[in-house]
Amino acid sequence: MADETGPAGLRERLTRQGEDALGRLAQDLLENPLVVGAISRAFEARERAVHAQETAMSALNLPSAADLERLTRRLRSVSQRMEGIEEAVDRVDSRLEDVARAAGIEERLAAIEDRLGGLSAELGRVAAALDAGPAPVHREQARLEVDEETPAPAPERARTRKPA
Repeated sequence: MADETGPAGLRERLTRQGEDALGRLAQDLLENPLVVGAISRAFEARERAVHAQETAMSALNLPSAADLERLTRRLRSVSQRMEGIEEAVDRVDSRLEDVARAAGIEERLAAIEDRLGGLSAELGRVAAALDAGPAPVHREQARLEVDEETPAPAPERARTRKPA
C-alpha cells in the first residue's frame, strides 16, 4: 500500500486514468456519425484542394511537390548508377595497370623505341654512304682502262669500191 500512496504510484495511477479517459473519448468520437462524416468531408476537401493545386501549377508550367519528389528520386537513382559505373571503370583501370606491369609492356615498348632509333641512325648512315660515292655503272657500259702510251689499234673496216 505504501507503493500506491507514494509519488511514483500516484503518477502511474493518474497516467493510467488519463490514458483510459483519452481512449474512451477517441472511441466515442469515432463512433459518432457526425464526427466521422466531418472527418471524411475534410479529407475529401483536402484531396480536391490538392488536385486543384496540381492543376493550377500544371497550367502555369510549375512543378508540384510530387514532381520534385519524383525528380529527386530519379536523380538519386542516376547518381547511384554513376557511382557504380565509376567504381567499375576504376576496377578495369587497375586491372589494366596490373596486366601491363605483369607483361612488362612499358619496358618492351621502350626497348623497341630504342632499337628503332638505332636502326634509323644506321639507315641514315647507309643512305649517306650511298649518296657520297659515284653512281654505279651498268656492267655492259663499263669501260676498260687503257694505257695512254700505246694507242689502241683501229679496227679494220672492209673497204669496198663502188663501180664507176
